[in-house]
Amino acid sequence: MAPPEVVVTASERETFTLGEHLARTLTPGTFVLLHGDLGAGKTALVRGIASGLGADPDDVSSPTFVLVQHYKGRVPLTHVDLYRLENSAAIDDLGLEEMADGGVVAIEWAERLPRPIEQSVTVRIEDLGEDRRRITVERNNA
Repeated sequence: MAPPEVVVTASERETFTLGEHLARTLTPGTFVLLHGDLGAGKTALVRGIASGLGADPDDVSSPTFVLVQHYKGRVPLTHVDLYRLENSAAIDDLGLEEMADGGVVAIEWAERLPRPIEQSVTVRIEDLGEDRRRITVERNNA
């Protein structure tokens, strides 16, 4: 496994651009597991991933109330938010494994997953104050 990549971004635009670059390395069937506090920039990164996969980034919003959103692009993107789900059974009922069929799945609040996902990229976003973010990208068998 390669060592984690650590990048510090200084704006939402830089976080978006990092997501675009990350998307170009993703293959269908890959999960992007996003970790970070509220307002850390997870959705901004997903907008960049959507753009990099050929979807309209302006269509991307936080799926906190909807739980799952789908975006059509060169590679389909499914955006999942586990923030409101509190138990493993509810998460299992989403059928996450099937969502990755032919596309990429980005999961916000991935720490709520009941078990690890092998074909994944883990992204940890830390708020450093103002618009600065430390973003750590770790590939797990991806």
